[in-house]
Amino acid sequence: MSVHEKKTETKLIHSTEEGNLDSNTRAIHVPVYFSTTFHQKSIDHFGPYTFQREDFDQLGPYDDSKSTNPARQSLEEQIADLEGGERGFAFVSGMAAISSAFMLLSAGDHILISENIYRGTYLLITNVLEKFRIDYTSVDMTNLDETAKAIQPNTKVIYIETPSNPCLHITDLEGVIKIAKSNGCLSLVDNTFMTPLYQTPIKLGADVVLHRDARLLSGHQDIKAGLAVTKNQELGRDLAYIQSAYGSILGAQDSWHLTQGIKTLAVRLDRSSDSAQKIADFLHKHPFVEDVFYPGLSFHPGNPIHQRQTKGSGTMLSFRLSNKRMTEAFVESIQLPIFAPSHGAVESILSYPATMSHATMPKIERERRGITDSLLRLSVGLEHVTDLIQDIDQALQVAAKKTNVGVIHTP
Repeated sequence: MSVHEKKTETKLIHSTEEGNLDSNTRAIHVPVYFSTTFHQKSIDHFGPYTFQREDFDQLGPYDDSKSTNPARQSLEEQIADLEGGERGFAFVSGMAAISSAFMLLSAGDHILISENIYRGTYLLITNVLEKFRIDYTSVDMTNLDETAKAIQPNTKVIYIETPSNPCLHITDLEGVIKIAKSNGCLSLVDNTFMTPLYQTPIKLGADVVLHRDARLLSGHQDIKAGLAVTKNQELGRDLAYIQSAYGSILGAQDSWHLTQGIKTLAVRLDRSSDSAQKIADFLHKHPFVEDVFYPGLSFHPGNPIHQRQTKGSGTMLSFRLSNKRMTEAFVESIQLPIFAPSHGAVESILSYPATMSHATMPKIERERRGITDSLLRLSVGLEHVTDLIQDIDQALQVAAKKTNVGVIHTP
């Protein structure tokens, strides 16, 4: 008789067979061990830094917190289970996770990246990896033909971000992953905006899944972390070696807090996504809004693909006003959302990509990607959607009046 596989909503709370019970006390939460080192039983149990890479998995369970810690191990097992992978890793930041994943490459290798990726990833690839003779090509990854033609003999990784930041471009995961496999490339997928509740790239064939931050997973602006999950044990062993060598591990306290935050992801994400859909519909009909970008809108480019490969549209949307002056007036008039370069919290957060998330990208490159001076990004939180819509509407009315666009009262 087949064993029933638990739904993701249940796994968020009971991510292992033992429900993360403490093996010593049966406490319902794994305790936080602040010790940086652990007593070894014999001379055969000692730190991983004396081992070769192929011997890395032959260690005892705990030796030095740089290698592993009970709280971090619990989190890493949790995210691996949720993403459907074999090994999970918790890093001190999202860029630490992404940088470590790229250390799977060697000098002379080539990376294929989407034109629309997170600013930190863009800087890493364009300004850092090139120093190690790792080259890259940027393509419109929503176009499978263009993606396939950009493959070079030394291409080793295809890096995918879908939906992308901040214009929510959608990439066909199955299509690009098939291209990667047929050319012997690893496929790395940034799954930050969707989380494993809505999208599981490994089940579509991806080799590594990354979370460039854990704000949406935790639900609060109190944890800085990055996560990675590998499809198989071989990749996991290599990445574990890199994680230990760099020492960019997530601390015990943050690991414990993130594990607790993940348990409420389903109710938070569903509520915020439902509100985001209503706000996107409202903005689309508003006379003062020029463009709205949200995967849940039927006319959004890539909507059919997104609906096929995900279970939800997410909490993030962006929209464009008529000009920079009106955008500035709107930001000055909005009351509820926090104005900051962040996302994923219980509070709604409004950000201005041109001077926040993509400030270091050359203006010509920003505008080519649709990141104009009148673009705003909204991460929808848990406030009542009626309050958010009324606040957005009044800010649009005030901004229009200040910039002489006129005042139109919407229903």
